[in-house]
Amino acid sequence: MVFELFKGRGDSQVDAIEEQIGEMLATTHETLLMATDALFRRVPPDDIAKPIRKADKSVNKVERSIRRALVVHSGVHGAQADAPLLFTYMSISKDIERIGDITKDMWDLADAGVDLSMVPEKDVIEQSVAKLADSIVEAARIFAERDAEGAASFLNAGDEERDRYEALMLEQVDSTADARTAVSRALLYRYVNRIIAHLMNVVTAVVMPLDRLDYWDEDKMDRT
Repeated sequence: MVFELFKGRGDSQVDAIEEQIGEMLATTHETLLMATDALFRRVPPDDIAKPIRKADKSVNKVERSIRRALVVHSGVHGAQADAPLLFTYMSISKDIERIGDITKDMWDLADAGVDLSMVPEKDVIEQSVAKLADSIVEAARIFAERDAEGAASFLNAGDEERDRYEALMLEQVDSTADARTAVSRALLYRYVNRIIAHLMNVVTAVVMPLDRLDYWDEDKMDRT
């Protein structure tokens, strides 16, 4: 809904900012796959240490670049600057930056010795993380195409997924597994939950007014 006011502007600077947002999402998709490879020991965690840190720094760098571009855009256009659009891009880039941080947290689990390659539910967890990677790609598509119908579907599915991971996380409280296993699973489920929440914040820009952005990661009862 935020973008409805700005269709057809053809502003090259705004187009460049959107390309950077797409770049950020592509990089977080990459870091998620790297973290997953480490967690399932497809690659030794040490082999990914430098690449994942480099990718995380790249996301942070692009976020800062977007902020600078928005300041320049505002300065150049003055009173004619599209303030709601600028705030929207700031909000979106911050959510994507947080996704990058969380994927690095997932790698940190692997670096700390968490190995999911032999756990009984390995296939289920692996499929869940693969689905999460697909969600990043889908969020990028929805944003780029201003797909309002796709955004609504994404948000509904996201709420269901968040409920599911919240339940899985809480199950670890009563788990009979050793503390190391229970805690690592709880953290992983929490990380997946948070990434979904931040992706939901990104796609809300397509269907929500400005004042309702950036809090879709709150519990459903706290949104009203």
